[in-house]
Amino acid sequence: MTDVLTPGVRRRLEGVEERYRELERRVSDPATTSDRNRIRQVGQELSSLTPIVETIRSLRDAEARLSEARQLVEGDDADLRDLAREEIAELTARSEELVSRLRTQLVPRDPLDEKNVIVEIRAGEGGEEAALFALDLYRMYTRYAERHRWKTEHLSDSPSEKGGFKEVVFRVIGKGAYSKLKFESGVHRVQRVPATEAQGRIHTSTATVAVLPEAEESDLVINDEDLKIDVYRAGGKGGQGVNTTDSAVRITHLPTGEVVTCQDERSQLKNKTKAMAVLRARLLARATEEREAAESSARRAQIGHGERAEKMRTYNYPQDRITDKRLGYNISNIERRMDGEIDDMIDALAGQDEADRLSRLEEDGE
Repeated sequence: MTDVLTPGVRRRLEGVEERYRELERRVSDPATTSDRNRIRQVGQELSSLTPIVETIRSLRDAEARLSEARQLVEGDDADLRDLAREEIAELTARSEELVSRLRTQLVPRDPLDEKNVIVEIRAGEGGEEAALFALDLYRMYTRYAERHRWKTEHLSDSPSEKGGFKEVVFRVIGKGAYSKLKFESGVHRVQRVPATEAQGRIHTSTATVAVLPEAEESDLVINDEDLKIDVYRAGGKGGQGVNTTDSAVRITHLPTGEVVTCQDERSQLKNKTKAMAVLRARLLARATEEREAAESSARRAQIGHGERAEKMRTYNYPQDRITDKRLGYNISNIERRMDGEIDDMIDALAGQDEADRLSRLEEDGE
């Protein structure tokens, strides 16, 4: 199609046009028009491919005109040669813009990107300081959500003695929440002088963040016989009534061994609903990771058990420096970042992810 498109991309473009022509035939096929679900599916796929096909055709037209202009430059008419040179410059710029657009259009979107998320933060190494750092991360993400006008819903927590979190789970509700927050999964490390440190020594502590796309009931089927549901009396703080009835819920998914507990609400039904939401998100994340592994994906999702062991970001308070090893550069002003101003880091990681996927596309056309 063009010299600046790799063979992998050209194969992908040919496949897109072939699929588009097939869908055009199907949309008028009686077997499709007589089936409401089928015509909706065909229409949706046809609509998703239309912008790409329009760009392909525009590029083909620009390149044909570019070829004609180059022939005119070699002609005898001086006036035509000057006009042709001007047109070559315009068409070259136009072709480059269309090639860039095509590459962006061809990068497959993560089907989970538009989903809400469930975020799980757990204190790691460092005892009480790790629990306080988990609290700081919780505040950072809830502030980030507020800045994007997203809603947050607290699902469960396990508080530490000094007011931090041994574990906290919450939901972020907003369009595109997963597309942004999925890059936050991993082990976060903090280097600072803890409030409990009398000698002023710098300690290193960690907390694990897992960002899971919220799963709808239609996303996966959970059979009742696969669940073991235990109810028990809630403990800890909560005020009068919270620990006087069997309101706490523990759900075990027997095939995978996943266990979710919730005791924040006084209502057993509400606790069960919250616990099921977390379980469903974990199972969706597990299924996604297993599918990508089976397909030999070049880059596994940043959720799941494997990625959590990797230290991906360090917050160095004495030097006012955040180091994200995926980005390869440092960022300053930790206090502002911990107040939720992390758009630049997340956008940079998203851009890097898109570039990686585009690189794979150009190499193999998948």
